[in-house]
Amino acid sequence: MAVTGAILVLFLVGHMVGNLKTFAGPEAFNGYALWLREVGYPLVPKRGLLTLIEVVLLAAIVLHIWSAVALYRRAAAARPVRYAARRRSQAGGYVVHIMRWGGVTIALFVVYHLLDLTFGVANPAGVAATPYTRMIEGFSRWYVTLFYAIAVIMVGLHLRHGLWSAFQTLGLARGRQGLKVSAALLSAVLVVGFLSVPFAIMIGVVK
Repeated sequence: MAVTGAILVLFLVGHMVGNLKTFAGPEAFNGYALWLREVGYPLVPKRGLLTLIEVVLLAAIVLHIWSAVALYRRAAAARPVRYAARRRSQAGGYVVHIMRWGGVTIALFVVYHLLDLTFGVANPAGVAATPYTRMIEGFSRWYVTLFYAIAVIMVGLHLRHGLWSAFQTLGLARGRQGLKVSAALLSAVLVVGFLSVPFAIMIGVVK
């Protein structure tokens, strides 16, 4: 769970930085998109490293979900009979719902996000449009931006709790308030970074 989570966090950071190139204009963003497909060429085939990254990400996502299900089943098997009285806690409150339903929301969004901006089949600009044009056309629709915002906020909440849980698992969280703050800060930076682009498009700052 922790290892696959770390891989996904690194991807999110890199993806956010790439998205921010939208503010540099179409030439910079399209150039970045082209670089992703040609990085390593001619040492490796075009799109070779990108395909490898995609395979690693897919494996990390599958293993992350599998780990979550396995841990849930292990916890249920360890305590098959519920407590007669249970104190409400953060672990039994909104965090459980965020981690469970947030994961479902994120998974659904990732599928739509790929169809919209990567493959272009759900994008008004179509498959032939440049990546920058697909970005602009995609987030010009308020309902897409709203769905994106909900998914990104879910990612932030999921990430904040996930990082803190990883610190606890590794025995680093005991008495380390700074680590808790760091987990919240990284999550907040990612949420703001990801949301800055679609909202800038919505209000016309980026065209």
